[in-house]
Amino acid sequence: MRRRDDEMTPARHLRLGGTSVVIDTPAQGLPGIVYWGPDLGEVSEEALVGLVTASRPQRVSGGVDEPTRLTLVPLQSDGWQGTPGLVGSRAGSDFAPAFEVDELDGAEDGEGAGATLVVTADDAEVGLRLRIELRLDVHGLLHQTLRLTNTGDDVYDLHELAATFPLPHTAGEVLDTTGRHLRERTPQRHAVTVGRYDRESRRGRPGADATLVLAAGTPGFGFERGLVHAVHLAWSGNHRVSVERTVTGSTLTRAAELLGAGEVRLAPGESYDSPAAIGSWGDGLTELSGRYHRLLRSRPQHPASPRPVTLNTWEAVYFDHDLARLSALADAGARVGAERFVLDDGWFRGRRDDTSALGDWYVDDEVWPDGLTPIIEHVTGLGLQFGLWVEPEMVSPDSDLARAHPEWILRPGSRLPVPARQQQVLDLSNPAVTDYLLERLDALLTENDIAYLKWDHNRDLLEAGAGSPAHPAVHENVVALYALLDELRRRHPSVEIESCASGGARVDLGILDRTDRIWASDCIDPIERLTIQRYTNLLVPYELTGAHVSGPRSHSTGRRHDLSLRAGVALPGHFGIEWDISSLEPDVEAELTSWVAAHKRHRDLLHRGTAVFADLPDASMDLRGVVSADRSHALYTFTQVSASASYPPGPMTFPGLDDDRTYRVALAEPTAVLGGPGQSPLPWAVDGVVAPGRALRLGGVQAPVLFPESLVLLEVTAL
Repeated sequence: MRRRDDEMTPARHLRLGGTSVVIDTPAQGLPGIVYWGPDLGEVSEEALVGLVTASRPQRVSGGVDEPTRLTLVPLQSDGWQGTPGLVGSRAGSDFAPAFEVDELDGAEDGEGAGATLVVTADDAEVGLRLRIELRLDVHGLLHQTLRLTNTGDDVYDLHELAATFPLPHTAGEVLDTTGRHLRERTPQRHAVTVGRYDRESRRGRPGADATLVLAAGTPGFGFERGLVHAVHLAWSGNHRVSVERTVTGSTLTRAAELLGAGEVRLAPGESYDSPAAIGSWGDGLTELSGRYHRLLRSRPQHPASPRPVTLNTWEAVYFDHDLARLSALADAGARVGAERFVLDDGWFRGRRDDTSALGDWYVDDEVWPDGLTPIIEHVTGLGLQFGLWVEPEMVSPDSDLARAHPEWILRPGSRLPVPARQQQVLDLSNPAVTDYLLERLDALLTENDIAYLKWDHNRDLLEAGAGSPAHPAVHENVVALYALLDELRRRHPSVEIESCASGGARVDLGILDRTDRIWASDCIDPIERLTIQRYTNLLVPYELTGAHVSGPRSHSTGRRHDLSLRAGVALPGHFGIEWDISSLEPDVEAELTSWVAAHKRHRDLLHRGTAVFADLPDASMDLRGVVSADRSHALYTFTQVSASASYPPGPMTFPGLDDDRTYRVALAEPTAVLGGPGQSPLPWAVDGVVAPGRALRLGGVQAPVLFPESLVLLEVTAL
């Protein structure tokens, strides 16, 4: 540890996981990051000082007398005239803190390269203490967390505390995602210009329109190439992420919880801890996302067993819960190779449709007079795990719970918020609510052989107030949700939990710290899923992403697709089936069985390897795959998304392979390419083709002629 009055190095170099972070630690004012990106190698102290000196701006006419640096928490007291990193006051006073660093504490990894820097700073006059932790992990990800403590004598109202990351001057284009229910993670791009670009969530959860990461890079960057940086906020509530460029030449990205008025009021001695903001970079989005994937896979709680093939009942039966029908569905699931059977909505007291009974978490004794035991015993007797759908955070106004405890509902005062999905939201910050939910969920899991919970959250929050008088309570509810999940998992450590939120509206690393997979979207139309899964994969690896095979006609789009496309698109993910397969024709059941077998055959590769996406110039073509860690083996899917302007289409290239190795490319079962009317078989597809990795990456091979909305599997093996 070094105190401010010690003789100090004016720069620090954090170096780990292929990443370097150089931090300016001046004698006065807060530190600031002057470099974040590819590893710089060993850098002498003299060179570090030179790098810091070279980054400092000069005084210009019309500006402040002491040129402004971009610090870890930029403030007007440093001359910063962009968005401040801290906003708050004491009823309008003490609005402009000026921190002085008290301590710099740097930890080192086993190789002697600094991996952590903790900055502690005070403003005695305003009565605030700030702690900033920068941590560079072994995957090359930069984590930032901040703690603000009220050291004054009265309440401090915090409005925002943001983690700030610098961007290189080459960052000229922003990529983020938007979306809606049934179409999450739709990409959008625009140029970085002077000013601030915000992506906010005010939905009480990230929301279907939230961006998983906010990325900025060299204009035209893709998955395979182009320097790009991104930040993700590991938080399951309201938030704001931004990219900003100032007229003084700074470009930065920032991430913060979005707080409501009066939501965080710090009494003397109280502290606020920001959610973790996690920054990544890469030469292309594949390298950037790979860092997030390795972080998730390195966690001690990351699922270690193969992800069970899941048969979910929702699109098969909806609310028609009949033991004979569900047993027949489970029988068919066992025949095709499913490993988990999930009973979806409709099992609890009074739940015959989606207009009532949320909150009454007791097994319906009319539909299930003997409880869930008969269906559970039937399912487990087939060798399948049994799973159950719940939506604990919600309540139907037409429910016994709402009638007994109307005060348990989040509201701005005496009136209820506008309804959504014909339901309201429970106030988890009320201990009585979480006690009830914990008792009900614990009882269900204790009394029944349940291996899996599909935990849903089917509406956005509006006017989410608690207490009397009511105050904004999204922050308190997210904290309470985390505590509820933590306790439930402590009591039932073997039970897996899925985060579903009307599809993919709550996908973040905060919820994934406590769950075992996310549901990417309620839409399982394979054409829509191509985009949804590509951009979900920016943050979440395939084994944590639910991907199911739908019936022939999509319930959300009405389109019809061959089984090969429906199954092939779902193949890399946490694979499942959402379709009434109880009475399939024998040839269709056999084809589905072959796809389940193909997933199991390649599951270890798909859920441990590196996900790659080809930047093909023809937008009608999609090639994506997973490459093993040693790059000796890969599985790709090629999809002809729509009709190409070229006939036959152009070549398909294979990212992720070793340039210096030779590979054999071949069609993989259960797909095949057959010559159609007026066309010959694809020459290389008969026996496969052998080519150098560099040639496959740069030149590729001729793509097959397929009908629009068709798919083939390709296996690539090193010789």
